[in-house]
Amino acid sequence: MAVESLYREPEAQQQVTWPVLEMHDVFKIYRSGPVETVALRGVDLEVEAGSVTVILGPSGCGKSTLLALAAGLDRASAGDVRSSGHSLLTASEDELAAYRARSVGIVFQSGNLWPTLSARENVVAALRLAGIEEAPRRAAEALVEFGLGSRAEHRVAELSGGEQQRVAIAAAVARRAPLILADEPTGELDTANQNVVLLALRRLPAEHDCAVVVVTHSPAVAAAADRVIEMRDGAVVSR
Repeated sequence: MAVESLYREPEAQQQVTWPVLEMHDVFKIYRSGPVETVALRGVDLEVEAGSVTVILGPSGCGKSTLLALAAGLDRASAGDVRSSGHSLLTASEDELAAYRARSVGIVFQSGNLWPTLSARENVVAALRLAGIEEAPRRAAEALVEFGLGSRAEHRVAELSGGEQQRVAIAAAVARRAPLILADEPTGELDTANQNVVLLALRRLPAEHDCAVVVVTHSPAVAAAADRVIEMRDGAVVSR
């Protein structure tokens, strides 16, 4: 499989019918000497473009592990994880690096941005790391789209928590990633900023033909989803 095979331009993505993300009987086991910890137990999941899916559950239930596998940051111990029909489990390290750079956008609870750079510079840097042309133009357009045009030259410390998260979302969208993954994106925000970020995430599927997956323990965040999947002890308990 060529390095580019895990990445497809948006036009090509629209011609296929497979899910943006699939997990089939996925297990993840961490080993420390003789001790084994089973983080995921036989997870099955399909995520289609044009949807917001929330993975809901308490801390330690396996949500973040699931997200790491979907992002190509880690590999499953058993089962298969597929992106647009291509297996991440059997992909080479170079293929996974290309996938992370161009086909998936990740928004963490915090620490998404380079603190010494401005909002604009953060988005431009993310685009250039992904090898995307016209980075300055795309960055400017994305920041305006998320209401940050007037804040583009402000450094991270000068932005509110909600603004910082919207910069991270803008960077993911500007890359035209078909899959956006968010790990507790409102966990450190007050109610007003939480609502702004949720509205930004909620509009992405319809406006950018992507899939959004959010992991959270918050029922308020789950209320903004098209679909809620509950996890307990590493397993899906309802969907």
